[in-house]
Amino acid sequence: MHLTVLSRSSAIYTTRRIVDAARVAGHRVRVLNPLRCEMYLDGKDSRVFCGGKPVPRTDVCIPRIGQSVQSYGLAVLDQLTQQGIPLLNTPVAIARSRNKLRCLQHLSAHGIPVPATVMANDAKSIAEMVNMVGGCPVLVRTLQGGDRVGVMVCETVQSMEAALEALLGMGHNLIVQQYVRETKGRDIRALVVGGRLVAAVRRVPRPGRLHRTLGAGARFEPARLPASFQRVAEQTANLVGLEVAAIDMLDLKDGPRVFEVNSSPGIKEIEEVTGVDVAREVVARAVELAQAKKNFRPLAASKPGPRAGAEVRKRAAEKPTRKTAGRKRSAP
Repeated sequence: MHLTVLSRSSAIYTTRRIVDAARVAGHRVRVLNPLRCEMYLDGKDSRVFCGGKPVPRTDVCIPRIGQSVQSYGLAVLDQLTQQGIPLLNTPVAIARSRNKLRCLQHLSAHGIPVPATVMANDAKSIAEMVNMVGGCPVLVRTLQGGDRVGVMVCETVQSMEAALEALLGMGHNLIVQQYVRETKGRDIRALVVGGRLVAAVRRVPRPGRLHRTLGAGARFEPARLPASFQRVAEQTANLVGLEVAAIDMLDLKDGPRVFEVNSSPGIKEIEEVTGVDVAREVVARAVELAQAKKNFRPLAASKPGPRAGAEVRKRAAEKPTRKTAGRKRSAP
């Protein structure tokens, strides 16, 4: 089996782990930088080049599309889709997960519990927005952004007003979310691969900070999720259409609240804390998709066999024609 990892660099931890896991499993694998790809199409043909040379055929592609290369990276994935190459995460699903509000809208419409959320396009209705989500403190998030950026907590309406004016002035679209004090900033990240929960961690931020990466001082702990949390995580990944997804949830007394979906999650902290070989799970699912694609054969129109044909001819011979049906039988 030949696998392609679409990633800016093979030095990135998650990319390197996927490459190693693929080779350990006996597969050939290459890393393709989406920014080095050129795409050709003319209405009849669709090809991808790298450095002016056609990209060799691959059995399956594992996208690792970061926020900074999203637009061009998704175009490359669209091109690979047109060539019939299976993708571990499709461009449609990735794009859906990247717009936080539209993703939450989609999940909420299908019954997935999410925090109270409003979208802000200006700073004129701050009081109304705060009341809608249950009052201060509130979380302010940019629609685009990862774990390290785009999240802040506002304790007062005044601090929220300053944050909104600053971010909106820079052209960011924002969402304002309920901040639940009982969580103390803690949340759960559940990693789903192929529709199945494979690992989960609880993230405890540094006091006074909402950044949740280890690099920002957060502590990661292994987590055993109740059945209700596992079910919500798996349903969320399925609804967004992702084969590989990190589902971020608030752990509340009355159950989980999904607040974000990540289509290109890093696996370093989860692997180190839980001991789960996540890279192997990702590769195994990619191979399953490739094998399913190869084994698929469109159903041909059924043809009557010799016996069926004989039965048809027999019934046709026994059926009286209009001419013979109206003719009286002559007396002997």
